[in-house]
Amino acid sequence: MARKQQIRIIAGKWRSRQLRFADVDGLRPTGDRIRETLFNWLAPDISGARCLDLFSGSGALSFEALSRGASHCLALEQHPNAIACLSETKSLFDAPELTIAHKDTLKYLQQRPDKAFDIVFVDPPFGLNLITEVCFLLEQNGWIANGGAIYCELSAQQANFEPPANWQVMRNKATGGVNYILYTRIEPKA
Repeated sequence: MARKQQIRIIAGKWRSRQLRFADVDGLRPTGDRIRETLFNWLAPDISGARCLDLFSGSGALSFEALSRGASHCLALEQHPNAIACLSETKSLFDAPELTIAHKDTLKYLQQRPDKAFDIVFVDPPFGLNLITEVCFLLEQNGWIANGGAIYCELSAQQANFEPPANWQVMRNKATGGVNYILYTRIEPKA
């Protein structure tokens, strides 16, 4: 297995616990300051929320959401070493509310979910330039509940990102070459 690195959970039931993750090319966990800001934004909505973490990687967003009271999180990841670390942490944290799926996100999003999610985390590897396509699939196939929150993290150099027209910006910020944006989904007008 690849060498492991670690970050900490910021708040909630697993506050200050260390989260280990694989040293995988392109895996870039959401930093502490950004996660703290994001979860402050989500504070009114996180309790009991059903979350979807696309390109889960380290699992930082999944575990932070569950630590703060989300009821369930589906984490999609396709790298075997990242999956192994996610599974190890799930067991270590005794987190049955986390479902880890060894899936290609783009292929997975081409289907319709059984039930829409309340909060979706979209943080693909920056070099792949997938964020516009991923967000289109989320909207087209009904992955997000009406009024649901969508968190997008992208490189500040990525100027061509176009979210669906019915997503409304709630908050946005830029830090250290990273743009992070929180949207809410508004039901499109017929």
